[in-house]
Amino acid sequence: MFINDIHIAYYIGAIILALFVGQFVDWMNKRLPKYEKVFTLKIFKEYKAKFRPNYILMLVTAIIYVGLIYVYGIQDTIIGNLDLIKFMILTPMLLSAFVIDFKLQIIPNRLNLAIFETGLIFCFLYGLSNVAISINMFFGMLAGAGIFLAITLLGGLFYGKEAMGFGDVKLMGALGLFFGLSNIIIITLLSFLIGAVLSIVLLITKIRKTSEYIPFGPFIVIASFISTFVPFETIKLVLMQIFTLGMYKG
Repeated sequence: MFINDIHIAYYIGAIILALFVGQFVDWMNKRLPKYEKVFTLKIFKEYKAKFRPNYILMLVTAIIYVGLIYVYGIQDTIIGNLDLIKFMILTPMLLSAFVIDFKLQIIPNRLNLAIFETGLIFCFLYGLSNVAISINMFFGMLAGAGIFLAITLLGGLFYGKEAMGFGDVKLMGALGLFFGLSNIIIITLLSFLIGAVLSIVLLITKIRKTSEYIPFGPFIVIASFISTFVPFETIKLVLMQIFTLGMYKG
C-alpha cells in the first residue's frame, strides 16, 4: 500500500520512531533547564523506576514525522533525503524549546548550541553538492540573529528593557542555518503575526495576565513548523495579503 507514492511501511516506521523521540523530548525538558546531561545512562534507571509516558509529545512528534515523510518523501540518495533528515532531527529540539520556554521562559543555551551545531553539520553536507545552498544557510543565520538582536537592542534603548530574550536571538540564528535567508525572514514575520494573535487569545482567556511575561520562543517554533510544511511562495502570498490588507495582487 502506498500513500503519496511512499510505501506505508515508512509511515509506520516514522510513527514507531516518533514514540521514542517524543518520550526523549520529555526527558530533555526535565534535564536541560537544570543544566544536566541529556545523553546519560540515568535515563534507563529513571524510566525503569518511574516511567511516565508523555502521550502528548509522542502524538505530536508522530504527526510531525508522518507529515515530513508525506511532504518530503523518500529519495534514493542521502543527499536527496537531507531535507527530510534535517527536519526530523530538528523536530525534537524545536518541541523542547517550545515546552521549556512556555513553562520557564528560558531557552537553554545547551539546546540553542545543539541546534546551531547540527545546523553547521547540515550546512557542510549541503555544500558537498551545492555551495550556493550553504551560503544561503549562512546568510540565514546572520539574518535570523541580526534581526532579533536589533529588536532586542532597540527595545532596551527605547523602553529600558529587553524586547525579547537573548535566547530568542540565539534560537533564530541557529534556525537560520536550517531554513536559509528567505525562509528565516518569513519565519520572523510569521512569528510576530502568530505572537500578536495568540497573545491576545492568552490574555482574553486569562491564561496569561497582562503583567505576566509571554515567551516568544513558542511563536518562533510554530512559525518554523509552518515554514517546514508550507511552500515559501504560499506563505509569502498569505503574508502579503495580510500586511497589505488584501491590496497585494501578486
